Amino acid sequence: MLALVIGLAATWLWYNEEFQVLDAKKRATFNEDFIELPQGVVRYELGGPAHGEMVVLVHGFSVPSHIWDPTFEFLTEKGYRVLRFDLFGRGHSDRPDVAYTIDFFAGQVDSLTHELDVDEPFNLVGLSMGGPVTTRFTNLHPEKVRQLVLVDPMVYAPSREDIAPLTWPLIGPYLANVYLMPRLAAGQTSDFVDKGRFPDWEASFREQMRFRGFRRAILSTLREFDGSGILEEYEKLGQSGEAVNIFWGRQDQTVPLAHSKKLLELVPQARLTVIDRAGHLPHLERAEAFNPRLLELLRN
Repeated sequence: MLALVIGLAATWLWYNEEFQVLDAKKRATFNEDFIELPQGVVRYELGGPAHGEMVVLVHGFSVPSHIWDPTFEFLTEKGYRVLRFDLFGRGHSDRPDVAYTIDFFAGQVDSLTHELDVDEPFNLVGLSMGGPVTTRFTNLHPEKVRQLVLVDPMVYAPSREDIAPLTWPLIGPYLANVYLMPRLAAGQTSDFVDKGRFPDWEASFREQMRFRGFRRAILSTLREFDGSGILEEYEKLGQSGEAVNIFWGRQDQTVPLAHSKKLLELVPQARLTVIDRAGHLPHLERAEAFNPRLLELLRN
């Protein structure tokens, strides 16, 4: 029995990467902007002309805001005012010990835009898990959203049965550390069709894993995102008549294109653009196809 306990503890320590605290002293070493919100400190970037039309970019489940690099650069060059930021629990934003629900993230969007004095209706772009987050925000605050754009949005969340061991006390956090986290990092390149184009992607992802609270935030998000709740939000969006545009990578293996059928049933006013030779991140993998179409939609 003692040998088993020692073995389990050794395995935990072997896989644990969270040795650093993300505090003010550490943030002072980054050349980045931070803002204090009621829920915690958020890393953000605001670019483009001060009076340009605003676009807010919301990333997905685990990769922080650098995932928007080509979109951010393109839109600022085209004269848009662009805001991107790290969701709580990711990147260099705080990892508060709370339930990471869809409302928690939608509240972060609301608090951040309020504190940055974003007064006019803005274009809101949500990627993957950012899809239901931005949909929830739009349903709550339709007067604040000029247009909603969803990029390979999450449609179905994992069922409680699928992640049952991760919901158990003690066992869940242990499995998250020794099983989920290593696979989460190593599996990042599965989002691409041509995995060789992004050789540093996993290393870039792992940088955020050094700071305490990342594992807890990811585990809480898995536990808290409710599949039926996501579908209800899309249904409300469809009933609202809000302008919605959707992008999808044709070869997406993370959120397959087939899921778009259900989404279009729930949001019939949405227009779908399919990007060929792209996986889960068409804005990154096929920026030359994605960016001109996005610009066209924003200008309409």
